[in-house]
Amino acid sequence: MKTTASAETVINLKQYPIHDHEDPRRASLVARCRAELDANLYCVIPDFVTPAALVTMTEEASRLRPVAHDNNSRRNCYLQRQKDPSLPEDHPRNLLADASTRMIAYDRIPANSPLKTFYHWDAVRELIAEIVGDTALYDNEDPYQPANYVCYEEGDQSSWHYDSVNAFTMTLMIQASESGGEFQMSPSTRTDDDQNYDHVRQVLTGERNDTIVSVGREPGALCIFRGCNSLHRVSPVQGKTMRIMGVFVYETEPGVLGDAEVNETIYGARVAAA
Repeated sequence: MKTTASAETVINLKQYPIHDHEDPRRASLVARCRAELDANLYCVIPDFVTPAALVTMTEEASRLRPVAHDNNSRRNCYLQRQKDPSLPEDHPRNLLADASTRMIAYDRIPANSPLKTFYHWDAVRELIAEIVGDTALYDNEDPYQPANYVCYEEGDQSSWHYDSVNAFTMTLMIQASESGGEFQMSPSTRTDDDQNYDHVRQVLTGERNDTIVSVGREPGALCIFRGCNSLHRVSPVQGKTMRIMGVFVYETEPGVLGDAEVNETIYGARVAAA
């Protein structure tokens, strides 16, 4: 998809010449991020986006705030909203917590947005594929999912959860809150073979704070993390400054669309009527 904003005005190419495969700084960046992702299940690239692009994205998200879907829910860490009466009350599947975000869907964002320029640039997609170890990545083709602004206002939070299907998640810090709004992870809380419910319960109830790491990010920092088997959350936002994130979805095959029921949950009833 073509956009009118130029990549040079969005990506900090002076520090990260990701478009130049011959530049040794690109290879160094990929190697560092792959090593950190393997060791810690997350990596952070600071100052990846230019200050001018951050200003534009902050203004754009603030302007679009009235058309955001206020996504408020009470859920367990598996993104389910109902308890399982066959399990004990303190089982992780029965420990529900409040989550609230303001979702600005892809179709609400102008074509010339720097957020879309960032997402659709081949050099960004190729870089991420190398970091996460995929042969190739493709743009998500859902009308709502590919690139979103996710906004947190005072009191908003994302409760402890696992990502359901994505092998990795990619977020851009655009504007930080005055306080709170910390991104926290408990790496490898479960495995593909073991749900590790006792450990999960201890993290959810605060008994195992020793497993939690805070991932510090300043505006302009890109974070890639593996959230399928690592509990993660955004702590409650404090203060009047809206916390603004860019969230991006790439796929390992072309032509992928989102699930209609999931889209309605994330983006509101207007999706069902479309």
